[in-house]
Amino acid sequence: MKSDLWTTSLRTVYDKAITLYRDGQRGDTTYFSPEETEFLASIGLRPINVYDYVEDFVSGGEPDWETYLLIVAVRRNYFIFEQKCLGSLEEIRPDELPSKRATLAGIPWLPRIVKKATCFLEGDLCHDIMYGCGGDRHFLREHRLPPADFLQAVWLANGDDQKILSFMRDWETGPSRQQLSS
Repeated sequence: MKSDLWTTSLRTVYDKAITLYRDGQRGDTTYFSPEETEFLASIGLRPINVYDYVEDFVSGGEPDWETYLLIVAVRRNYFIFEQKCLGSLEEIRPDELPSKRATLAGIPWLPRIVKKATCFLEGDLCHDIMYGCGGDRHFLREHRLPPADFLQAVWLANGDDQKILSFMRDWETGPSRQQLSS
């Protein structure tokens, strides 16, 4: 698969996964050919990073393709520009995440989603953790934050929680938020 047309190749892999999932096939390890897996690695993804989104889309109708593509674009850019196309060898375990009840500046779930976003950017999420899961989507909807924009903000914050909080405040009142609601 050519990686110079990565969005087209990703759509092909994504559509294939949707068909397989709808046909009852389960498990990300059986979905993709070695060439497809190599393509995914070339943009900083593993098969589970397609499977999880396809599973949620087929089961619950979200996230849609466009949302997924934007999330992947941020991960791909991080992989290319920050990681110099060298994937991580680490994996975070579920028990290493902040609890679902943890708060930052009084905002529940924020420490958890920040950690998940950071690990997704770095390619460190294990099979049991997904950036953009139902809990994340609830949090992002509640704060009117597009998942890819939040992911980008976490990247730009570079571990500074105050920058993330500032992004969230600015998003709520800033011109980009006003344009989205009109």
